[in-house]
Amino acid sequence: MWQRVVRPTTVAGALETLAAQDASARIVAGGTDVLVELQRGGAPVYTLIDISALHELKYVRRDGDMLAIGGLATHNDLLAAGFARDGALPLAQACLEVGAPQIRSRGTIAGNLITASPANDTIAPLLALDAEIVLLSHTGERTLPLAEFYTGFRRTALRADELVREIRFRALDGLRSGVFLKLGLRRAQAISVIDLAIVLDREPSGVVRDARIVLGCVAPTVIRASSAERALIGAPLDADAALRAGRLAVTDAAPIDDVRGSAGYRRSTLAALVSRGLERLAAGREAEGFPGAPVLLETPAVRTAPRVFSGTIEARINGVQTRLEGAARKTLLAALREDAGLIGAKEGCAEGECGACTVWLDGAAVMSCLVPATQAHGGDVTTIEGLARGDELHPLQQAYIACGAVQCGFCIPGMLMAGAKLLDERLAPSLEDHQAAISGNLCRCTGYRKILDAMTEAAREDAAYEPLPQAVPV
Repeated sequence: MWQRVVRPTTVAGALETLAAQDASARIVAGGTDVLVELQRGGAPVYTLIDISALHELKYVRRDGDMLAIGGLATHNDLLAAGFARDGALPLAQACLEVGAPQIRSRGTIAGNLITASPANDTIAPLLALDAEIVLLSHTGERTLPLAEFYTGFRRTALRADELVREIRFRALDGLRSGVFLKLGLRRAQAISVIDLAIVLDREPSGVVRDARIVLGCVAPTVIRASSAERALIGAPLDADAALRAGRLAVTDAAPIDDVRGSAGYRRSTLAALVSRGLERLAAGREAEGFPGAPVLLETPAVRTAPRVFSGTIEARINGVQTRLEGAARKTLLAALREDAGLIGAKEGCAEGECGACTVWLDGAAVMSCLVPATQAHGGDVTTIEGLARGDELHPLQQAYIACGAVQCGFCIPGMLMAGAKLLDERLAPSLEDHQAAISGNLCRCTGYRKILDAMTEAAREDAAYEPLPQAVPV
């Protein structure tokens, strides 16, 4: 899929590398979009520029009334920020809709913006929040309103020698509130049929003084519902206003027919979704259904200095320092199976859809089919082979046996790695937590009931279990 990998450890080094490359080079951070494209036979890539070691770009922070998201911040990073629910609710709601926990632990918000699909979940809320994007190259820095960043269908103003340094916007407050809604064909791992974000600024009396309604999947790019916005400004937000704005939003849309829904269905549903979002804002129910502590499948770990990559991957795998010669052109899944001889993780889809390849990388559950193997360099990997402690099974493995949770067995390594990471993350997970933890894992035998029984049973037995310490590069 690629011929060589360059893995800079500083932003300056990354910018120098970008400046020296031609069109056959490609940046990869989380990999959740780029590797899917490459697996499907996209444009040939000679050089993969792996920027995952640039941890100075991995942050989510609040400074006064501004919220800043670094270019390497993941969807999980935003969800884990204590101020996200209040200061960036529509964006947090959108991040929770991206893929599944193993995707959110790797995929970056900047990458979601750069891919520029009208179905990408985080674009609409960031446009509604009037965000700006900071782009960095070897010649300097420039800042664009996010609305000017998109130049057409899957096209952006990002130059070949630039990377995203930061995304920033004014945080929501008491009079300025927002909501994100998505219609998908399933509860997780779903591409939007429609998504939308609304941000309203209201007077203390309740009269709307500014409205931003942004629609995804109803045009070649993510668009504003300008007609609906104008109708809301200067009036109180009530049921009639919400219905009227929903009808007007349809006039701004130009949807197409595709495998997820017809243009007619999108128009009919759009009106109802916009009205529903406005009604929730009017009632102060915009955060309804958003969990107090979203399942991340990611736990804190000790950070160590990043290691320079010189062609051979060196990683701690299941507690053993390991060298993987000649694996730099592979995914982590392929390297583990072919070079490390660890065949427990399975390839079910090669697109991050099934979860059979789930392993732990630097404290997080990841889809190893979407991780370049070089991103494990200097890091810590745990596979299903490393879950037990010698003859002592992990409590979840023991519970799978006791509950008869294994059928054909193909999905089980990934299910176990996702479920065991949840037990690392929280002491007393609920049934909803268990369901969220395996929302990215598909069982071909439809055996979820006994798997969930085993997860519930294991949670009762987990207190005495000590997981392996994880070391994360910085």
